[in-house]
Amino acid sequence: MLEHAQLIEGATTLPALLRLHARERGDQVALREKDRGIWRARTWADYHRQARRFALGLMRLGLARGDRIVIAAEGVPEWFYADLGAQMLGVQVVGIYPTNPWPELQYIARHCKARLAITGDQEQTDKVLDAQAQGDGLPELQHLFCVDMKGLSRYAPGRPGSFDDLLALGDALVAEDPQAEQRLDRAIDDLTPDDINILVYTSGTTGPPKGAMLTHRNIVFSAYAYASARQMIGRHYESVCYLPLCHLAERTYSTVLHLVTGGCVNFAESVDTVAANVREIAPTYFLGVPRIWEKLQQGLEFRMKDSWKFQRWVYRQGMKRGRRLSDHRAQAGRLTSLGDRLEFAFWYVVLFRNLQRHLGLNRTHTRMCGGASVSPETLKYFDIIGLTVAQGFGLTESGGLAFVQVPDRPLISGSSGPAMEGVQWRVAEDGEIFIRSNGVFRGYLYDDKGTAAVLSDDGWLASGDIVEVRGGDEVAVVDRKKAIIITSGGKNIAPSEIENALKDSPFVREAIVVGDGRHFLGGLIQIDFETVGRWATEQGLQYTTFKSLTLMQEVVALIQGVVDEVNARFARVENIRKFVLLEKELDHDDGELTATQKVRRGLIDKKFARELQLIYGKS
Repeated sequence: MLEHAQLIEGATTLPALLRLHARERGDQVALREKDRGIWRARTWADYHRQARRFALGLMRLGLARGDRIVIAAEGVPEWFYADLGAQMLGVQVVGIYPTNPWPELQYIARHCKARLAITGDQEQTDKVLDAQAQGDGLPELQHLFCVDMKGLSRYAPGRPGSFDDLLALGDALVAEDPQAEQRLDRAIDDLTPDDINILVYTSGTTGPPKGAMLTHRNIVFSAYAYASARQMIGRHYESVCYLPLCHLAERTYSTVLHLVTGGCVNFAESVDTVAANVREIAPTYFLGVPRIWEKLQQGLEFRMKDSWKFQRWVYRQGMKRGRRLSDHRAQAGRLTSLGDRLEFAFWYVVLFRNLQRHLGLNRTHTRMCGGASVSPETLKYFDIIGLTVAQGFGLTESGGLAFVQVPDRPLISGSSGPAMEGVQWRVAEDGEIFIRSNGVFRGYLYDDKGTAAVLSDDGWLASGDIVEVRGGDEVAVVDRKKAIIITSGGKNIAPSEIENALKDSPFVREAIVVGDGRHFLGGLIQIDFETVGRWATEQGLQYTTFKSLTLMQEVVALIQGVVDEVNARFARVENIRKFVLLEKELDHDDGELTATQKVRRGLIDKKFARELQLIYGKS
């Protein structure tokens, strides 16, 4: 493998890493996918060969360095083949969320001037065809290929072609031109670490998505610096890929970290089967967004609630003692006294081991929470049972993480850990953090003004995040700069901490704190349909729909209790004086959430005008 100095500088390219793995460990398993109930393995040599066939297929179609393709699909091996195959030619890859409606797909594919699209199935294919047919269409898009052709037999011939058809084009090119393979090798050799290889479109919480241009150096540097900080180098890497690969988190920790460390990536059957797939695989590395960790916690708690009386007693005692041990571990980074270690060993045998096995995380050496802020109480829960979950801080424009909590170091509550190797940082007077490293992106596609607003000539990236410095060299994210609420009394309030406290309750799915320019804070609260519905059934309350559940006075009183409990933990000026239960679940298709399930705060006044009037009256 490459030396540490080369990897920490990002001085290589992803296709070069793939080729290196194929040469050094070609017969080892690289990818697994479940097919008809059986996990089927593909080696590094298979991975490399399929990516090359894809690259040769693009050559046959006339695509070349600097062109762009879009991929709209769930996580499947073909995503990897297309991603790395395109990059072999210097073709830039743009991922599109499978949940994006066709207008968002059209915007991204049109904005980046994509020449070819890869879709996962009929649903994604229909979005591309709709985007081509509606409005100004997609004039640059010339080719469309689909991975799963089920349901497409009656479509016009070649619209779309199959993914296998594209690979066959590569085979045909080799048969026609014996020099094609050599030309591909030269194309890989001609790549430089500073070539743009992927574009990641931001979630667009406050405006249209922007295409962040990232280079090989950006993402290799960030992935390797993360692996070094988390002491993953030399340890077996096995993960489960289930988050959208168009998001930089999954792209970094499935595609790039896999290429940096070796190991194996397993593709979950769907997002609904993640828990079952994780139990089957027992990965050594697991990345979860906050909602995944919250659901895992709720699942365990529901399971224990339905267990025998003695089991419930053991669970309560173990969690109580485990919390004390977790507090000790946080102070020193590990359990230092022999008594603490022996007590943890006892509870591990009696309780924690079974909980870890039930989750499928008993083999994990590294666990990560990313994508959004998470409740400290959720992280505490997993630390208690011996599954410490690390937090970090970074953004798409920094190439991924820039800060991360490291092993064997005291845990500072709410901290994102120290800066990774090679990352410089400074905090402005208003609390905004600026970052400079090899991970910082090249800018936004076709947006010089937007680039200049966040990236200085000497490479400093304005993150847009307000932080607090803790422990001398660690940072804790307070909130997005644009999300800070300034009340009519001039008080600056970060809503995310209050929102996360509300979401600590299993009865609250989403919380939006409002109050900018107002005399007091209000709350827009979405109940968790599953847990509140379960509670209502236990109370003998009958309901039919989400809306009917929210209209029950008993449910309003339940959430009022949650709000009162949270208010007691904050200063009076930070208390929610009045709240409204949302009568529908927030939805991406309705424009209330981004593809990453973040609330579009810029649309709050428009989307929730009725609810705001109930809280504040007519303005």
